[in-house]
Amino acid sequence: MPASPSLLRHLLHDGLVTAAFCCAIALALTLGGHGRWDVQLAYSLAIGLPSWLIIEAGRFALSGGSNRWPRGWRGVLLVLAGSGCGLVLGTLAGDAYSGHAQPLWRSPWLPSTLVITLLAAAAISFFFHSRAQAQQLALQAAQAQRDAAQARLALLQAQLEPHMLFNTLANLRVLIATDAPRAQAMLDHLIDYLRATLGASRATPLHPLREEFARLADYLALIAVRMGPRLRFSLDLPAPLAPLPVPALVLQPLVENAIRHGLEPCVEGGTVRVQARLLEGGARLQLTVHDSGAGLGSAPQPTEGGTHFGLSQVRERLATLYGAAGTLELAPGAQGGTLATVTLPLQTP
Repeated sequence: MPASPSLLRHLLHDGLVTAAFCCAIALALTLGGHGRWDVQLAYSLAIGLPSWLIIEAGRFALSGGSNRWPRGWRGVLLVLAGSGCGLVLGTLAGDAYSGHAQPLWRSPWLPSTLVITLLAAAAISFFFHSRAQAQQLALQAAQAQRDAAQARLALLQAQLEPHMLFNTLANLRVLIATDAPRAQAMLDHLIDYLRATLGASRATPLHPLREEFARLADYLALIAVRMGPRLRFSLDLPAPLAPLPVPALVLQPLVENAIRHGLEPCVEGGTVRVQARLLEGGARLQLTVHDSGAGLGSAPQPTEGGTHFGLSQVRERLATLYGAAGTLELAPGAQGGTLATVTLPLQTP
């Protein structure tokens, strides 16, 4: 199996670190009066690089190709074996470079060379081991943060869906007593909406924008049964934006808020317009919900039976997914009513 580019980059980086470490040892030996710089460098590189390669190959073999280091006696034995093999191979190569013909076991420098090799191999192995542990801990911390964010998103969404359902059931209860045929039609729409929404929306925190608009069309059709001609709406989704990923159920709470606090207080009802467009040359997505209703200034204050729960949930989900880059803003509409604007980056969180 060919080596992956990431593995090759890893080996190249660690090889350069090992070579730099060998250069430092050669410089120290030269300054200590043990011979010429080029000879010490030849011995140091010839011993250090094979030792590192043997230890690295053994580490990958013992860990099954992962970045973990073997624990206990296996790690110690691997360092000793790599150092011994590197010492033999490196001494032969260094002797060939320097012209030294004396056998290794008769060399007066053997004890000091052996000690230096073992200490250097242990030091650089400890460095690589500590770095691998730090990387593993960082990966575990990042995974824990992702898991916590996923759990929080699931909790927020689980809170949001019953909120919408309870509001709809309360409206359905009123219709049952006053208009049974419309109540039946509303119940049919509710069943279709729940069948299409609940399972799909829990599958992932993000889904294509076209699915968000499709669920929104189902919801507005459901509410139109109750409000009749008092509710008018339009959905504007340009085709190129349809596959863009957005949080599930990010628009429905805004539309619900627009109807409940904007249109329902008005006898004549009004219009809800939902639009999607790109900002900053395509770097950010903007979703707007504009109603022609009562407006922010004349909207009733939230009470126990009618809070702005959905808005707070949308804000929390945007903050969890995108941090400060995901925002929800409410402002008076240019021609009356209220404008809710969601802005979020296009990259996957």
